[in-house]
Amino acid sequence: MGIENLSDDIILVALPVETQVINRELKIVNEIISEKDACDVVIDFSNVDVVTSSGISNLMIMRELLREHNRQLILCSVSASTMGVFTIAGLEEIFEFADDKHAALEAIQQAKQPAS
Repeated sequence: MGIENLSDDIILVALPVETQVINRELKIVNEIISEKDACDVVIDFSNVDVVTSSGISNLMIMRELLREHNRQLILCSVSASTMGVFTIAGLEEIFEFADDKHAALEAIQQAKQPAS
């Protein structure tokens, strides 16, 4: 569990199991994003069994804050049951997903590469 600055412009958030702590962590990240000029964010769901509407709401806020600065939000290691919640809510097209944090970080790096 925790929020880790992987670099000046990438934050990795490893979410805990407890839903109340998840919501608190996501709110903290939203505050960090609001104060920073710009950063990309990877949210690691490997410990998460259930995502609540409050958690989804915080993720939507985060997504909009990042989009304002043309930055990425990638959700990784999402379990099948949690992915089902995103799918049923019609959010699988809204968020970007990666298999694990390494794939998410690679996607961020590829997006930063200049187009040839």
